[in-house]
Amino acid sequence: METIILLVSIGIIVGTLGTLIGAGGGFILVPVLMFLYPNYSTETITAISIAAVACNAISGSSAYMVAKRVDYKAGIIFALCTIPGSVLGVYSTKLISRTLFDTVFGILLCGLGIYLFLKGGQRIISENHLKPQKGLTYQKITDKSGHTYEYSYSMKKGGIFSVFVGYFSPLLGIGGGIIHVPFISEWLKFPVHIATATSHFILAIMATVSVIVHYYNGVYDSPIIANTVISISAGIVVGAQIGAYLSKLIKGKMIIKALSICLAIVGLRILLLQVT
Repeated sequence: METIILLVSIGIIVGTLGTLIGAGGGFILVPVLMFLYPNYSTETITAISIAAVACNAISGSSAYMVAKRVDYKAGIIFALCTIPGSVLGVYSTKLISRTLFDTVFGILLCGLGIYLFLKGGQRIISENHLKPQKGLTYQKITDKSGHTYEYSYSMKKGGIFSVFVGYFSPLLGIGGGIIHVPFISEWLKFPVHIATATSHFILAIMATVSVIVHYYNGVYDSPIIANTVISISAGIVVGAQIGAYLSKLIKGKMIIKALSICLAIVGLRILLLQVT
């Protein structure tokens, strides 16, 4: 019972933070699973995490859809682009050792965290009120609160990048949102609140595909693994709703800064474990 309570509590925290920053929470859950289950293989760790990310994304997306902050056109196209890479990424987890996995994961998080802390959010303050531009997709979204977002972005760049996100998502077990949100907000010039909501929508589709592939590979056949997934997911569903609510109260720049700090701390912790 104590283990179940712990896993549910972890799920609530992961769901809240993951939905708040649109990252799915896998970047928090993966290192936690590393600590709790040091003997689990890379495939098992990523399979548990991606299942939790799927639940987080589905729950969080429902809240963001009600708030009318999802860019469905970009979300559907980018999600479709992630699927081929997502399937390939699942099978690649069998070929990677835990040591290599942990090292790559730690470096990725530290680097991205430092970049976002120094550069992230500077453009978001203006809310990206961009006008239609040649060669770019123009979008205008008015959310439930009446706030209007106008922005333009390259659908081609977004689609190409999404293929790579789809591959690294199941490979690292993080859902891809932690990479997708900075890309969508900083490089494609989405307003941060639209970026987090749309990223969650993409995650819901991408992570579900990864879960299906893991399921058919028999990763969830173990009762212990299945119970772990269920317990964490139960907490995540609750936390996702909390995170979506809090996102209405926090400025976009603060969300990016919070994301950067979380990334750097988790990444540094993982790397330190490799040298101790």
